[in-house]
Amino acid sequence: MHAITIPEPGGPEALVWTEVPDPQPGEGEVLVEVAASAVNRADIMQRQGFYDPPPGASPYPGLECSGRVAALGSGVSGWAVGDEVCALLAGGGYAEKVVVPAGQLLPVPQGVDLTSAAALPEVVCTVWSNVFMVAHLRPGETLLVHGGSSGIGTMAIQLAKAVGAKVAVTAGSKEKLERCAELGADVLINYREQDFVAEVKEATGGAGADVILDNMGAKYLDRNVQALAVNGRLAIIGMQGGRKGELNIGTLLAKRAAVSATSLRARPLEEKAAIVAAVREHVWPLITGGHVRPVVDREMPMSEAAEGHRVVEESGHIGKVLLVAP
Repeated sequence: MHAITIPEPGGPEALVWTEVPDPQPGEGEVLVEVAASAVNRADIMQRQGFYDPPPGASPYPGLECSGRVAALGSGVSGWAVGDEVCALLAGGGYAEKVVVPAGQLLPVPQGVDLTSAAALPEVVCTVWSNVFMVAHLRPGETLLVHGGSSGIGTMAIQLAKAVGAKVAVTAGSKEKLERCAELGADVLINYREQDFVAEVKEATGGAGADVILDNMGAKYLDRNVQALAVNGRLAIIGMQGGRKGELNIGTLLAKRAAVSATSLRARPLEEKAAIVAAVREHVWPLITGGHVRPVVDREMPMSEAAEGHRVVEESGHIGKVLLVAP
């Protein structure tokens, strides 16, 4: 088969489409013939040499894919060769075939085509696990999403609205904010021109956001705490704004607030399987019912993954950039 390899860390040109050995499914695993994968920030970090795959994972980038089941390892039940699936991966999505633990497979939802299904697993599992399983967003509460036009952001908007929450978003352009509004966002904040703390407070009558989904890390830490409501929950999922920040414990105590930080890739298999099962139970009906949909900015051949990385690095996209296998 062919896969995108990274002989040496570097810029997008470091991604090389080359022939590699076919993977073989082991016990409890499924071999998937890949239809498409998607570009995630973690893939960019891996290409740059900053985010190695966890032990035992495929060395190739790609944290999600869609495709068809090609073979079953021993002990696998509930799946059959030919099933159309999408999958949460620890790596290996940028390839023509990938081995997946059976617990990380999902059926392609009714109403979603096979290619577009590649835009779902990573963002849905990230949003559901952080916003709902950890931060427990409830109907009537306010969610602030940083990077509202990203893959994570576009999914967070839709899921929060589907459960009856109010959604505020930050984005860096009028066009991106307009797309967020089309997905249901109630409060639109241009972070280049507006103070999101002040805007969220104004939109909530001074209360603040009950839940904040943050991809920036250090840069926004203090202001996020300021923007939280009493009993608010800050869920940090990225470090685009740095790793180290100063936290005002006094403000956190006064608000009886909580800060959580999670990653998905290196979690134990049983934790990932639990998240995938929860997504299948709670989110898949929303997709098949037409309440939530994948947002795809563009598709391109997997062999041109370098261009996909350039687009995402420059934030020149809304939703997901997909890489389509031959």
